[in-house]
Amino acid sequence: MESHVREICGHVTWRGVLGNGVWRLGSRSSGTRAKLCFPHLPRLVLPSQSAASCWSVWSVNLCCGLSDCPPLGLETLKIDDFQLHASTMQRYGLGAHRGRLNIQAGLYEDDLYDGGWCAGRNDPLQWFEVDARRLTKFTGVITQGRSSLSDWVTSYRVLVSNDSHTWVTLKNGSRDLLFIGNKEKEIPVLNTFPKSVVARYIRINPRSWYSGGSICMRVEILGCPMPDPNNYYHRRNEITTTDNLDFKHHSYKEMRQLMKVVNEMCPNITRIYNIGKSYNGQKLYAIEISDNPGEHELGEPEFRYTAGSHGNEVLGRELLLLLMQFLCQEYLSGNPRIRHLVEETRIHLLPSVNPDGHDKAAEAGSELSGWSLGRWSQDGLDIHHNFPDLNAILWEAESRKWVPRKFHNHHIPIPEWYLSKNATVAMETRALLGWMEKIPFVLGGNLQGGELVVTFSYDRTRPHGVMREATPTPDDPVFRWLAFSYASTHRLMTDAGRRVCHTQDFAKEDGTINGASWHTAAGSMNDFSYLHTNCFELSMYVGCDKFPHESELPEEWENNRESLIVFMEQVHRGIKGVVRDLQGRGIANAIISVEGINHDIRTAADGDYWRLLNPGEYRVTVRAEGYAMSSKVCEVGYAMGATRCSFTLTRSNLSRIKEIMEKFNKQPINLRHPPRRPRQRRTDSSGAVEELKFGPFENIQVIVMNEYN
Repeated sequence: MESHVREICGHVTWRGVLGNGVWRLGSRSSGTRAKLCFPHLPRLVLPSQSAASCWSVWSVNLCCGLSDCPPLGLETLKIDDFQLHASTMQRYGLGAHRGRLNIQAGLYEDDLYDGGWCAGRNDPLQWFEVDARRLTKFTGVITQGRSSLSDWVTSYRVLVSNDSHTWVTLKNGSRDLLFIGNKEKEIPVLNTFPKSVVARYIRINPRSWYSGGSICMRVEILGCPMPDPNNYYHRRNEITTTDNLDFKHHSYKEMRQLMKVVNEMCPNITRIYNIGKSYNGQKLYAIEISDNPGEHELGEPEFRYTAGSHGNEVLGRELLLLLMQFLCQEYLSGNPRIRHLVEETRIHLLPSVNPDGHDKAAEAGSELSGWSLGRWSQDGLDIHHNFPDLNAILWEAESRKWVPRKFHNHHIPIPEWYLSKNATVAMETRALLGWMEKIPFVLGGNLQGGELVVTFSYDRTRPHGVMREATPTPDDPVFRWLAFSYASTHRLMTDAGRRVCHTQDFAKEDGTINGASWHTAAGSMNDFSYLHTNCFELSMYVGCDKFPHESELPEEWENNRESLIVFMEQVHRGIKGVVRDLQGRGIANAIISVEGINHDIRTAADGDYWRLLNPGEYRVTVRAEGYAMSSKVCEVGYAMGATRCSFTLTRSNLSRIKEIMEKFNKQPINLRHPPRRPRQRRTDSSGAVEELKFGPFENIQVIVMNEYN
């Protein structure tokens, strides 16, 4: 049997194996429930009615061709609200349109956005219906309970129809099949049919439900549309791609192999490296794409994309793997836009921040991992919100009026307690932190899942205990532009006619929102990046479905491809330059201030800097220890490309004095509090007494004279 390639996998109850590869499936009560994967079998021998009386409850869930027949798209919204119907509903917020797999409820009960379909009555006559709008080969059903309360269906029947009037119940011989449903509200349960059935409509008829609750369901249907070239609706909604990329879900090993293939295809512009390890010891691999990989080039900005900080949000991981393939291929083909981007930018792509969590989600599968399986690190931490809360430190300093004279409004230091070994910090977070401090990133995006929106800092509300409130940064106009640059070029984010993923219509806000205005979260990667480094970081929620079926990847790539490229290009917006001394040497850690914006940045090790700004005129001031302050007006245009705005600083008088003192082993003089000197007298030629006052510069004349001796 090992010679067979195709596999049939599923949840079965079993008793033993007969000869010639024939399996006899035992009764639900007599066998042990197990998840089995076994080679293709010649035939399945179902037990006779005499074998067990409980076979009216069908417990064989063979995923025969789950990969062949994907989900119809209730979760991904390919199935629209008009295709969903139900017998009754408790209220509009619990109507059939809410019966989608993994849909989430709003914060409040009795609103328009609840977590599932709930029947208006608890009786066996209720049903939930999906209209596929064309003949479809149905192969299975996935169910969940209601997300907000303890309501779920424990068993159900399935009916199909071609006209929505005459219905046929799926049977096991002469008996109606009764499928086992859920045991709690969140974990998805898959039931595949013993035989696929072709029809247009499919109904789920709940037969039993949790005794303490109501008939409530969230559903996904598995099915393959039958060929129909005359079906206008299907052709109108069909999205195809011409890009020759590897559209599949990649395991950790396959991800490494794919990155290696890209590196071998484009060795002159790519470099693979790792930033650290996960809790389970898996390396966090990144790929650099640049015309001079491995080196920071003077004046060339650094950009980063990360994905998979929540391991079950797999779409972002696959999009970055597709992006690195695309950039390599287009660079080799001579695409001028991509060549310019690669030659003028140092791009870093980190596709899997949380590979341990991804492994958990991938083991369950794209439709069965639910809403949260694999979200956290192996030690149970939310990596994206595991950074030090620098917002509270800054706001406390501002309330004491320490900013900017006693406390900087940027590069806020990390608290010592956070850096201790005993701090509750994920290994993956520490790796990210070191990476962010090592490379002078200018702009970054982290790809998330489960929504269609771009969020920007601040992510935490300023008043304590407030769940949501707009909390803008001093760079709010720039953040809004950056967010809009991604959302407006996405195929769906700004579409006012699209259905909301869960509870909030972000399309009304141009597909963007301030993070704290959505929901408050302390210690986010976005806020930390803004307050501790020069990098402006945003979150892109790239799809309603966190872990879409493999068949959805080409369409999701088309949805996000242009946005991914446009956002990278924004790293070249604003001003850039180099801060040097009179000898032409770059000055590191010089502070760049823009008048009217209470947030500064600093120069990199070579003295170069990049300051993201919207079009307009800005007075820019540069300060560096030991140098005189310098200011100039810099203008940012509308055309793509940062305006050059470089500075040459001269040594300050105090700095020159200190240098001279140190040269001749003299102690620097404290100019702020000069020592009091006794008054001395001398007599002039007429005999009058002249009073002398020695200030802090009394020794300078001697030193200067000695230089010429």
